[in-house]
Amino acid sequence: MNRKYFGTDGIRGHVGEYPITPEFVMKLGWAAGKVLSQTGTKKVLIGKDTRISGYMLESALEAGLSAAGIQAALLGPMPTPAIAYLTRTFRAEAGIVISASHNPYYDNGIKFFSHDGTKLPDEVELAIEAMLDQPMDCVASEQLGKARRIIDAAGRYIEFCKSTFPSEMHLDGLTIVIDCAHGATYHIAPAVFEELGAKVIRTGCEPNGININDQVGSTAPEALMAAVVEHGADLGIAFDGDGDRLAMVDHTGALLDGDQVLYIMVNNAIRRGTLGGGVVGTLMTNMALELALAKQDIPFVRANVGDRYVLEQLKQRGWKLGGENSGHIISLEHNSTGDGIVAALQVLRAMVCSKQDLYTLGKSLVLFPQVLNNVRFTADTDPLNDADVQARVAEAEAELAGAGRVLLRKSGTEPLIRVMVEGADLDQVSRLAHYIGDAVR
Repeated sequence: MNRKYFGTDGIRGHVGEYPITPEFVMKLGWAAGKVLSQTGTKKVLIGKDTRISGYMLESALEAGLSAAGIQAALLGPMPTPAIAYLTRTFRAEAGIVISASHNPYYDNGIKFFSHDGTKLPDEVELAIEAMLDQPMDCVASEQLGKARRIIDAAGRYIEFCKSTFPSEMHLDGLTIVIDCAHGATYHIAPAVFEELGAKVIRTGCEPNGININDQVGSTAPEALMAAVVEHGADLGIAFDGDGDRLAMVDHTGALLDGDQVLYIMVNNAIRRGTLGGGVVGTLMTNMALELALAKQDIPFVRANVGDRYVLEQLKQRGWKLGGENSGHIISLEHNSTGDGIVAALQVLRAMVCSKQDLYTLGKSLVLFPQVLNNVRFTADTDPLNDADVQARVAEAEAELAGAGRVLLRKSGTEPLIRVMVEGADLDQVSRLAHYIGDAVR
């Protein structure tokens, strides 16, 4: 389906440049309101991260929804998974997230959750796009939508997060560094872990509107790694700007890969008898995870890169657990979308149950070396169909002999071919990645 505005993660761009302008976002609110008003409660939740532009875009959305006769419930700064959860509990027709996730402050975006806390069906997104092409009107004054603030939204979500951790367990005696990326979890995550008994050392918890993801958070974990060592903490947890992604650091200051986090959660789910089928990864998931799951006869499938596609595979197969090596972990046992805080709590649950530290649990999955070579190409060529490129890929796969992988894929945003090779020997995979990259170049 050809989409004019919606991408794989809503509508995103540079603030002040089309379509992230107050005029467009107001009409987007109106168009969404017109489509959503045909069914349901005519109530929509709006949440945002801590970007300064969130105030402007929130007001624009509110105006557009009101013109369409939709009631807006404003949550203020809240993690993306919190908005998914609250959309369900408030029985709202939809939830709207104002966030650009791990991007810098000068970007922002709009994405929607349906009434059940999942992405809007394709037909609804297409209906909104079609409505955007219509002239904007306004309902009669007595039918205008009202707006109100939900003052206890943070408390509701904190209690939900704690409910995913067994009531008979606690985190007493643990010192945890929490890095909130100056983002939407800044007033949520520290409270969750403190109320469960941990001593929390905060970093990245002072948002000012323009410091979100700035040298902090899950996409810049060096600050967390240093803080864990400096404070002699048991572990560290970092979230991205909107709280759906996490990074974890053990007491030595070593960063765990998202595949290792997912493997810890899988093994804990097996012990509890709640795995419920297989596991979904992506094309970038380390082969070591696939082989480790195969040894336990656990089915594993790869989705395209992106948590949206992981979720699609989970729902299609009726499974509960999947994720990306970037730290997007989805546990449908607990929430309808990726949730960084909930994923961290499940890892801590595994630590308490096994009486093992994060260092030991992380070492249960030894990752294969994985080399990624980004190669630029000219726009009028197609390296993936080049005979020499294909021949070198075949040579590399033959040399790896089933004990490694070769993956070539185009970047979705710039003229790059991402050449990924993984296997047991770092020198070998590095050599093969550059061998194939030379042909692409």
